[in-house]
Amino acid sequence: MSYNLLKGKKGIIFGALDEKSIAWKVAMRAKEEGAEFVLTNAPLAMRMGEINKLAEACNAQVIPADATSVEDLENLFSKAQEILGGKIDFVLHSIGMSPNIRKGKTYGDLNYDWFQKTLDISALSFHKVMHVAEKQDAMNEWGSILALSYIAAQRVFPDYTDMSQAKAVLESIARNYGYRFGKLKKVRVNTISQSPTKTTAGTGVGGFDAFYDYADKMSPLGNASAETCADYCITLFSDLTKMVTMQNLMHDGGFSTMGVSEDVVEMISKQS
Repeated sequence: MSYNLLKGKKGIIFGALDEKSIAWKVAMRAKEEGAEFVLTNAPLAMRMGEINKLAEACNAQVIPADATSVEDLENLFSKAQEILGGKIDFVLHSIGMSPNIRKGKTYGDLNYDWFQKTLDISALSFHKVMHVAEKQDAMNEWGSILALSYIAAQRVFPDYTDMSQAKAVLESIARNYGYRFGKLKKVRVNTISQSPTKTTAGTGVGGFDAFYDYADKMSPLGNASAETCADYCITLFSDLTKMVTMQNLMHDGGFSTMGVSEDVVEMISKQS
């Protein structure tokens, strides 16, 4: 069902890889709600994924950009404004990658060059996106900038290794740039801390299936899906959430507030 929540709004969506991606779902919902936008991803991710299929479905253009490159981002924001015929109302940063996780490195045996790459791709890129948007005066007043996070920024999940630090930095950047952008242009900046989600990136984390099931049993509403996360993103891009900024918003079926659930107790009791 469409409510025209984004009618007339223009955006940039980072990170759609394939149909499992949250960014993919956000793009489809944004189109349904009347938005125009450009899609972007790193050239390597574009070769691996199916972004052109999404672009066709959404009648959107694709602009390749490495989000760690200020030069690429400058080109992206300039071209996006040309294509869309004006300034930007919303941005989705759905970017995260850890070479250490991909290579199976444990937390006590991290490659520090890769660690810096994790931070650059997964967190510092968010600062660079907003830095370029500010310098180009690319955002409309009352715009909305959003990044996807995870509760490992606050709690220990051993297999998440250096991505935990990346998400903590990401959330800190959202708070600090949220203050700056709020004062400058009334632009709001938030992060969504999403349930474990069966995306291509998510399932690459060790022990994902076991933790997905655990989180589902722990959460009174169950795990939040990629589709419901997309719905939440749309509300945060809309004018209905104009006064929400500098927040890390939990979208996890209640997981973050739980101590233990009856389902988990029952599961452990059966095993013992």
